[in-house]
Amino acid sequence: MTGLSALWLPILLSAVGVFVVSSVIHMAPLWHKNGYPKMPKEDEVREALGPLAIPPGDYMVPRPPSHADLRSPEFLKKLEQGPVMIVTILPNGPVGMASNLFKWFIYSAVVGLFSAYITGRALAPGTAPMNVFRFAGATAFIGYSVALWQMSIWYRRAWISTIKSTVDGLIYAVVTAAVFAWLWPH
Repeated sequence: MTGLSALWLPILLSAVGVFVVSSVIHMAPLWHKNGYPKMPKEDEVREALGPLAIPPGDYMVPRPPSHADLRSPEFLKKLEQGPVMIVTILPNGPVGMASNLFKWFIYSAVVGLFSAYITGRALAPGTAPMNVFRFAGATAFIGYSVALWQMSIWYRRAWISTIKSTVDGLIYAVVTAAVFAWLWPH
């Protein structure tokens, strides 16, 4: 067993590594450039929704008032007529990247912390780097990727988007695993 106090450097450096690699992935016109296609009739949609001043949040349309109403003729008619959607409304104005990047770094550090905890409980100091790589990499992959799959299963997020994000998560897991294998205590 290896204590978390001995793993603070791999936790922080893996977060830095993931931060840098993710920045390159999302700035380069690779597989994310068409992640969100333009909505058909975007201007008409904006003109129709804008005056409603919908507060930022996640919404389901249509949404029945209660579970019992899921089979009501009125709700079923709304489903047939459409549109049927799950939508996230963001605040108006420019996207503040500094806050998002800070949160992403913290998230990456938390994934590193869980990787350190699980790997540290399983392996002693001086363990072969490949074994460290396996444990830290598997844990980081779960942290970065597996939870995304339920969005495609339940909320019909495009599977191609989920697969691309899973590939990102695999890359982040490899970065995390490599840092842990490199800096594992002897």
